[in-house]
Amino acid sequence: MPTEQARVHPLVQMLIDLTAGAAGGVACVVTGQPFDTIKVKMQTFPTMYQGFFDCSVKTYQQEGMHGLYQGTTPALLANVAENAVLFACYGFCQQLVRQLFGLGNVQELSSTWTVVKAIFHSEGPLGFFQGLTSTWLREVPGYFFFFGGYEVSRSFFLQAGQSKEDLGALPVTVSGGIGGAAFWLAVYPIDSVKSRIQVLSMAGRQDGFLLSFLHILRTEGFMPLYCGLMPTVIRALPSNGALFLAYELTQKKLTSLAERTT
Repeated sequence: MPTEQARVHPLVQMLIDLTAGAAGGVACVVTGQPFDTIKVKMQTFPTMYQGFFDCSVKTYQQEGMHGLYQGTTPALLANVAENAVLFACYGFCQQLVRQLFGLGNVQELSSTWTVVKAIFHSEGPLGFFQGLTSTWLREVPGYFFFFGGYEVSRSFFLQAGQSKEDLGALPVTVSGGIGGAAFWLAVYPIDSVKSRIQVLSMAGRQDGFLLSFLHILRTEGFMPLYCGLMPTVIRALPSNGALFLAYELTQKKLTSLAERTT
């Protein structure tokens, strides 16, 4: 991810990561919004559509392309803000860990899979749920798989003696897509409950996560929690590929400019 830049001030590097993350957020929304629209419709009305293709065709026939891009403005604002902060924090945390362990650059940090094995061996399966609250129920495991899937995938493309920062656009895009797919595969049932809660709250119903989750299981079973998974995973591949590619290209360009001005 963000490389060690000895000649760039840490605050400048954080601004670079913020800007690059924002650019990635724009790319993510532009490429993935139609799939997200279909996902939310299928989550909210699981019996109305026969599948991803049926929902896509009906939405297009009834509302045109505009219907597939409904909600783009709030999604754009949310994704730009979220990814700007997310990637800035990710870069900051990598630098902090690097400094704590006295490493020369972030490329010396161990892969996410190493952390998984260490936690499992020392604490067992419950070690992955230490301190977990309902607020973190989706974000903590989700972004663990998001960045973990990206970093591990990039490592598979490396040739002998090659750095992750030397990878071209295609490996970065593919790795970003895999990271996005890993995120949704890990947390999709939680997201389905969240979507139901949002819709029900507009109708005046204020059930919490646990009550909503149990109600769905009791009245509909487990499978409706995965309704809309296909468009979500399909969306994750190009949108998150574009997200990481835009981030990496913007980050490298701005860092290069910052180095030349210092």
